Amino acid sequence: MSPADTLSRLRWFLLAFSVLLFGGTVSELLLIEHAENLVQLIPFALCGVGTLAALAALLRPRRVTMLALRACMGLVMLGSLFGIYQHVSNNFAIKREVDPGAETRALLLSALGGANPLLAPGMLAVAAVLALAATYQNPSLRTGRDAESD
Repeated sequence: MSPADTLSRLRWFLLAFSVLLFGGTVSELLLIEHAENLVQLIPFALCGVGTLAALAALLRPRRVTMLALRACMGLVMLGSLFGIYQHVSNNFAIKREVDPGAETRALLLSALGGANPLLAPGMLAVAAVLALAATYQNPSLRTGRDAESD
């Protein structure tokens, strides 16, 4: 197997695994009934966008789909950061309500491990990073003379 074939298979694996992570995230969100308000629906939308972008890149590995994939994964990563912020701030608010006299430092530390898991929204970022890794030096992104040199 040539190095180009190996890289192609690795890119395929990264995109396919990203799709599986988005699907697994949706399954987990459904199981924990993560749909009480509009903010809790954001990860569903991000998983949908991420899945569609990764599938498009798998099925049509063209320059435009790879650039769209990068943009979508940037959006997914921003959403992941927002989810982490939401989880930490909600944990902080709960801890402050339970123990109003606690020091801020103690509240912050306990907010990192509260009822809302800190790393759950981070799964979206992991899926996005895997998909972004599949675009690294991807031949589909080459233009002009770069594409002709292969």
